[in-house]
Amino acid sequence: MRYAGRWRSRVALGVPAALALLLLVVPLVALLLRADWARIPADLATPTVLPALRLSLTTTSVTAALCLLLGTPLAWFLARSDHRATSWVRALLTVPLVLPPVVGGVALLMTWGRNGVVGQHLTPFGIQIPFTSVAVVLAETFVAMPYYVLAVEGAMRGLDPRLESVARTLGATDLRYLRTVGIPLVLPGIASGLALAWARALGEFGATITFAGNFPGRTQTLPLLVYVELERDPQVAISISIMLLAVSVLVLGVLRGRWLR
Repeated sequence: MRYAGRWRSRVALGVPAALALLLLVVPLVALLLRADWARIPADLATPTVLPALRLSLTTTSVTAALCLLLGTPLAWFLARSDHRATSWVRALLTVPLVLPPVVGGVALLMTWGRNGVVGQHLTPFGIQIPFTSVAVVLAETFVAMPYYVLAVEGAMRGLDPRLESVARTLGATDLRYLRTVGIPLVLPGIASGLALAWARALGEFGATITFAGNFPGRTQTLPLLVYVELERDPQVAISISIMLLAVSVLVLGVLRGRWLR
């Protein structure tokens, strides 16, 4: 009787669990099954793909550098601060994670556009950011920065506070402690945050197309090209999608050990 009850319980839990897994896995399998594997090398070498690939690699690398230079100090302050305002800063930081990407693009346009809060002061100097490669970087940074900061903050929270106390006793400033002690100890967290931010930037679509547009050779990244190729040549879109899927799986492999811990 007890065995039958245990079996029914496992079935009751296993069926919805299996359905959830199928909802996630079947679309990926369908993508792989629909691919013309012999065409993939040629598809990825087409004149439309190479500029988009070059732009994506350039903008995501710049985005990763901005996350490293700007996000690391922010993560440091969040990790070591217990002020009441810190929780609000962290909440604001996580907004791009749940904000619809197209809304993020509109927000960027209202900030950096010709009549935007900041952009209106740049227009007299002939500086126009929307619909340029700079806009692509800003859109990618907007959506990727939170991933990096939260990952690095989590790593920095694990630092032994006694190390900072000793460093202060020896006369080290915050900057010197962070450079010589803090960052070397959290390098795995920084590497994981960079990988996650880079992958998120590589897959960004909504904010980019809204704020930067979809101009080949200038703002058309790989996700935007997939959108175009779905109507022009679906097989090319599938080939690019498989390449992006491979990158995502690679990033998951890099982060797997950290997540399991």
